[in-house]
Amino acid sequence: MAQAVAMASLVHLPTALGTNSVRQARHGSPAVLSPIRCSGCNSAETGAEAQVSMSRRAAVGFCGLAATYSLFQSFERADAAGLPEEEKPRLCGPDCEKELDNIPTITTPSGLQYKDIVVGKGPSPPVGYQVYAHYVAMIPSGKIFDSSLDKGSAYIFRVGSGQVIKGLDEGILTMKIGGKRRLYIPGELAFPKGLGAAAGRPRVPPSSPVVFDVNLLLIPGLEEEEDE
Repeated sequence: MAQAVAMASLVHLPTALGTNSVRQARHGSPAVLSPIRCSGCNSAETGAEAQVSMSRRAAVGFCGLAATYSLFQSFERADAAGLPEEEKPRLCGPDCEKELDNIPTITTPSGLQYKDIVVGKGPSPPVGYQVYAHYVAMIPSGKIFDSSLDKGSAYIFRVGSGQVIKGLDEGILTMKIGGKRRLYIPGELAFPKGLGAAAGRPRVPPSSPVVFDVNLLLIPGLEEEEDE
């Protein structure tokens, strides 16, 4: 049980992990489907969260800290889920929204558009590497339909491998660690069959444009190579 708690909270403790744990995280494989998986895509295009392996020694060493942090996050997550739309946590708040008008829009050949709110530093994720990222997914009106901030943990996936919708996959490949980016994802790079409405979540029509705010937190493996 202690090991399970430590694993669940690993994404919140990147600076506390040893070299072995970071290396294992880099080579882990996705296992748990995301609530925002692309129901109209094939299996290679669905969102997935990765289970991160930890050694027994690392799990025991951090179980106390992880348990405390996990408990705090469970309260934070429950509070966020029940908040009115205007009070939900966001990566780009009112002041940030105003500043977006002053940030140039980049358009890629695929039709994806983005604005760099914070450029970040260091490397961009090579294809095939896992990344830890927070995201807030919205319909064009700004209403949130999914958010890792509500779940209380970063989202983990392997970039360039079709594990998330195409627009998110492409958009994060050129980000740097610590960067925040707004992605304007056209319908053909989003959800071909859409997403049904749910409690507190608006419907996403088939092949409709969506907006993602993304914060790239960590690329396991790259930071240890830079430190060596």
